[in-house]
Amino acid sequence: MPNSLPEVTAHRMDELVTALGEVGEQPGGGLIRFMYDDAWRTAGELVARWMGEAGLQVRTDAAGNVFGRLPGSESQSTVLTGSHIDTVRLGGRYDGALGILTGLAAIEALIRTCGRPRKSLELVALCEEESSRFAANFFGSRAMLGMISADEPESLRDADGVTLASAMTRVGLDPTTIGSARRNDVEAFVELHIEQGRVLQDEGSQIGIVSAITGLRWFDVAVSGRADHAGATPMNLRRDAMQGAAEMTQAVTTLVEAEGWPAVVTCGAWQVLPGGVNIVPERVTFSIDLRHPQESTLERLAGLIRRECVWIATRRALAVGINDTKCVPPAPMDESMQKLVKQAAEEHGVSARPIPSGAGHDSQMWAPHVPTAMIFVPSVDGRSHCPEEYTSAEECAMGASVLASTLRKLAY
Repeated sequence: MPNSLPEVTAHRMDELVTALGEVGEQPGGGLIRFMYDDAWRTAGELVARWMGEAGLQVRTDAAGNVFGRLPGSESQSTVLTGSHIDTVRLGGRYDGALGILTGLAAIEALIRTCGRPRKSLELVALCEEESSRFAANFFGSRAMLGMISADEPESLRDADGVTLASAMTRVGLDPTTIGSARRNDVEAFVELHIEQGRVLQDEGSQIGIVSAITGLRWFDVAVSGRADHAGATPMNLRRDAMQGAAEMTQAVTTLVEAEGWPAVVTCGAWQVLPGGVNIVPERVTFSIDLRHPQESTLERLAGLIRRECVWIATRRALAVGINDTKCVPPAPMDESMQKLVKQAAEEHGVSARPIPSGAGHDSQMWAPHVPTAMIFVPSVDGRSHCPEEYTSAEECAMGASVLASTLRKLAY
């Protein structure tokens, strides 16, 4: 293995982030690049052009994932890096996209310093992760893993009623060939991403080595009481569903706060009926989003939350129904891959710490199938999914250099 370290410059990262960040940018700020829309297609074409200029073999698969391949000299197996190119509505320039751009810059640096790899090295711009247009979570990764059901392209529709199959056809893709996107040659997957929190910034750490991607439990809670006149019904005679729901969310929040980070809970979606100013609420539904990177803790907290909600409902003479709506298990990252990232950070003189991911990523789809690692770079003030999302060019370059050395250990 060559001794010279692959280094990525801040200038290179700045020009890449700036150029791709203009694709889909809205007049008031923020990006919209939804799967299979015009901005998405333009962004993919730009990344494909950069891949070609770097000397990579460029292709697009049946799902719309864009690849740049540096063929290996000895092995048919592939070391894959990259992230997603789509955005949330009015998102920032870094979420997803930075994993593609640092991957490109890392491979450029490896070509300069190390030449041809022993194993093939491949960069991917995954077509979708955010579900901003279709409820197709991790569509690009799932296609590569052979996890797309036959009816998905026709059954999934966007807010305008357009099927995923029609959207694919519009950008020149054939939904009937989605099975051809499946890959069996990927030996390892490495994804660089912004932290989307502020732990690294607050602690002064330059790199986060993801230990596990959080698991989550989503619940819909329905609290039922009785509608009454707001002025004529004494407080002690009310069966107010809103007050019961409010107490439940406060109890849930207190419970999770006592558990401590990385446990988090959010109650973000609410509906109050009948919804009149002068009517005691009869029915309230609200959501619970519970997350933790350890399955045992997640299950324990979910049980405690159910118990608290039932106890509060009983005490207030209310009825409560709690329905599970989503269950995603935690995805631990490969320990040997974490060690490689740590060694790469040390080689570059970069401080690194283990950190769980509180958000979902494509890596959680790959982790059960191949050794997988995630590298986090700091997010200023922890901002993400908004136009204010920002990571400095110097921190992007630092992450790209660590990524390059990690890829070198895997492929050269």
